[in-house]
Amino acid sequence: MKPARPVAQPQIVLEPPCKLPSVRILIYGLNYHPELTGIGKYTGEMASWLARRGHEVRVVTAPPYYPSWSIREDYRGKRYRTEKHPGEPVVYRTPLYVPAKPTGIKRMAHLFSFMLGSLPVMLRQCLWNPDVVFTVEPTFFGAPLALLVARATGAASWLHVQDFEVEAAFDLGLLPAQGPVHALALGLEQAFTRAFTRVSSISHKMVERAATKGVAADRITLFPNWVDIDSVYPQTPGPQDPATPPNSFRRELNLEGKTVLLYAGNMGAKQGLELLAPLAASFEHDPSVHFLFCGDGAFRPTLESLVNGRSNVTLLPLQPLERLNDLLNAADIHLLPQRAGAADLVMPSKLTGILSSGRPVIATADPGTQVARVIAGATSCGLVVPTEDPAALHAAVERLIADPALRTRLGANARCYAVRHLGRQQVLQQFESDLISLVSSSAKLAPSPPQHEGESTF
Repeated sequence: MKPARPVAQPQIVLEPPCKLPSVRILIYGLNYHPELTGIGKYTGEMASWLARRGHEVRVVTAPPYYPSWSIREDYRGKRYRTEKHPGEPVVYRTPLYVPAKPTGIKRMAHLFSFMLGSLPVMLRQCLWNPDVVFTVEPTFFGAPLALLVARATGAASWLHVQDFEVEAAFDLGLLPAQGPVHALALGLEQAFTRAFTRVSSISHKMVERAATKGVAADRITLFPNWVDIDSVYPQTPGPQDPATPPNSFRRELNLEGKTVLLYAGNMGAKQGLELLAPLAASFEHDPSVHFLFCGDGAFRPTLESLVNGRSNVTLLPLQPLERLNDLLNAADIHLLPQRAGAADLVMPSKLTGILSSGRPVIATADPGTQVARVIAGATSCGLVVPTEDPAALHAAVERLIADPALRTRLGANARCYAVRHLGRQQVLQQFESDLISLVSSSAKLAPSPPQHEGESTF
């Protein structure tokens, strides 16, 4: 096996020094940098940004394993590990069980192992006396421990929901959808969620879902995922002008002149990737259309077997961060399949990059879900078709292939939305303001005026 390639620390553009009070922030979450996709990417960027703003930040997390479901080689064999870099958060890595094939029960053991392994490290943070304990769902197994540390130190507690993992586990068939286990799990989730000082999530529909668990409206806030709009931006579409170098992926894969459809990201259970193979097969006799599937995850071996031998499909491994913009711009059309029931329980993190790249997207989502609202609502940056409907998906692809002008218009709308609502700096500055206001109201800091940098409708 090749040795793991070193991954640089998140690149954050520094702004003028923060004049707000410094806060001691303990971040507790399963996924973290250097994971390149999903929750780990966002938590890593957030923690680094806060540290560089002058806050004291500590992170208790697991070794990187996602989305390949394999602990990175240079982290293996080390039960506990502390990472310190100048100007960055102090990171504590704890032991983790990672199943080779993550079935429902094995996933539960995986999540529980993080809580168990992190227990002594989290309890030791009581001596540090944080101002706020910020924990990320998944995993909800960590919620009781986060609350315990917050209560022991008098800190504010913040639960940030990236995925409603308890409901998703039932809705996606990972656990039985009825019976005493179902009732117990939902009851515990509601009880612990209500116990946090602040609860946030990444979309308005998910914020509404948090309210149904009995959380008071004044304790719920929107904290959307973001994108670096300066690093992910539209390259010149169509024929390249002499001043713009050709897209590296199109050049390397001999895709110039073809209409390229791209799925890039985690290849897991909730993505509905079983739709991609028959979709590619339906265009197999059109040499002008090509499919790129890029990423890693539990479903990848199955997808590989389903598209094996198809000349109009190229499978790529997860790409390094420095090639992300080229990858996203290799697409004429982005594909965002999801399984039924997932579109309001999770908000695909890959969507922010898709929008910022200025390319249209076709998503499978039911009407009224947050994904449908963002893509096909007033923003109008793509097409939405019903979940698990291959015929509708095929028709939407045919429509965008046949109409380059529509693709251009939808892509321009997508980029405009990303710039207006999803820029990393504005999202994180609003979060910082909310964080300081929360700590101030908990009497651990003097009150500070909030800094509002605009609202997001994500």
